[in-house]
Amino acid sequence: MNIPEISPQDLAAKLRSDENFPLLDVRETWELEQARLDDPRLVVLPLSLLARERTSALTEAIATDPEAEVVVICHHGTRSADVTGWLIQQGWKNVRSLRGGIAAYATQVDASVGWY
Repeated sequence: MNIPEISPQDLAAKLRSDENFPLLDVRETWELEQARLDDPRLVVLPLSLLARERTSALTEAIATDPEAEVVVICHHGTRSADVTGWLIQQGWKNVRSLRGGIAAYATQVDASVGWY
């Protein structure tokens, strides 16, 4: 499966806009202490919880509209690509993984988000 991606630069532009989309962070809680995008659209759903609870773990913001845009992020882009592919298999139509994860975002766009 070809996983749809968004570049760090394109995500930065989206974050500057008033677009309403969930930014699904699938990293574990301890990782959020190291690097974090502070944005009201951020939905934290650790992969460990998602793996246990599957679709029932998805928040209302994500679960109510499989047509809505969703951007998935993790540390380096591997987990977010896996979750993006899984969401597509579950019927989501407009979901993308952040290419290179928050590490790429920190190095290419905004170092203030943190690094680990």
